[in-house]
Amino acid sequence: MASYAIIQASGKQFWVEENRFYDFNKLPLNPGDRFKLNRVLLLNHENKIQFGKPFLGEACLVEATVVRHLSGSKIRVYKMRPKKKTRKTFGSRPKLTRILIESIQSIA
Repeated sequence: MASYAIIQASGKQFWVEENRFYDFNKLPLNPGDRFKLNRVLLLNHENKIQFGKPFLGEACLVEATVVRHLSGSKIRVYKMRPKKKTRKTFGSRPKLTRILIESIQSIA
């Protein structure tokens, strides 16, 4: 089984694996930029599981590359007041950043 990690990024927790794409809330980076994710909660590397308290810190290294920026699917909110004949529809598309997880390494 491939190694995986559970990380915290963009206010959410993600189960990430090497050579896979993930969509985060928009990050202030340019396409092609490489960065490291240091908020690793759990690491499974070669069937050795490490837990963080709450994070692993320098014991784990997750490297990622920004692929592109995109807009997510449309979210619609419909509000209606009964017996008032008032209806409103709001819509928005969240701004996302697609990243590629390059490597997950255990230092310890």
